Amino acid sequence: MADCTIVMTGATRGIGLEAAQELLRRRPDVHLVVLARAASAAQVMPQLRKISAHVSTIDVDLASTASINKAAAQVEDLLDAGTLPPLHGVVCNAGVHLDSAMHTTVDGYETTFAVNVLATHLLLRRLHPHLRNTPARIVVTVSDAHFGDLRHTAGVFPATDWTTPEKLFRPGAYVRSTSVRAGRRAYATSKLGGIHLVHEWARRLPEGVDILAYNPSLVIGTGLAREAGGASDFVMKYLVPAFTLTPLVDTPPVAGRKLADVILGDTSAVTGSYIHRTRVAASSKESYDADREAELWAWLEKAAQG
Repeated sequence: MADCTIVMTGATRGIGLEAAQELLRRRPDVHLVVLARAASAAQVMPQLRKISAHVSTIDVDLASTASINKAAAQVEDLLDAGTLPPLHGVVCNAGVHLDSAMHTTVDGYETTFAVNVLATHLLLRRLHPHLRNTPARIVVTVSDAHFGDLRHTAGVFPATDWTTPEKLFRPGAYVRSTSVRAGRRAYATSKLGGIHLVHEWARRLPEGVDILAYNPSLVIGTGLAREAGGASDFVMKYLVPAFTLTPLVDTPPVAGRKLADVILGDTSAVTGSYIHRTRVAASSKESYDADREAELWAWLEKAAQG
């Protein structure tokens, strides 16, 4: 890989920021384009530019379809003009975990699903035709919360509740949707949706363009639970860190290095794979459902076309 571009969301904090720094350290010829809110990007750009001058940022609100399309169009214009080197990778690492399933975007969608699923699809829809220099790689960060069982989530997340895309993308899709537990269920179900999306994109992308679902598993200090409400923040701050000396939990720098390995192809995997930290693994049985994946794709395409 040389003289190429990687576009990344979720690069301003947590494992995304660590992965971004690792990418720039290991591959100085990579130009990293950070898609983030301007205020968040401004806080980390000096830190990233200390490592490499090949970093730029484009303002985006991932809870707005208009903002996503505008940002993607800016990337396309820069690529077409030759201002950016050829696109080699797209990393969809951003995600939200909220305190209920009632938050609504400007487009009227439930925020968790809009940011964690729809935003990914909209970005890939616009940018994947520019992945012409193969091999190229798309990475979507998911979560073992999608299992929704005691073994994988230590009871923090309830079981997923998949119904239909039309219902899941609207506020109030779950029992007691105003509750913190419904917010956790929306998060877990959206991460299941992310895996479904990866599977469907894998069927449709051309040979040489791989897409992978990356599960960092338990990571302390990412800030993801800051808006989740209830005991989530307490658990991540005070209980989970007790396991940092075991193989069960990573710190952001460690998880960021593992994410960078996936992005750069140092972790080997065939397209459509689910990578658990450092290795290919099976996602939940529920996550393998071609009919559901096709239905999700059809709904997302309809939403993308307005």
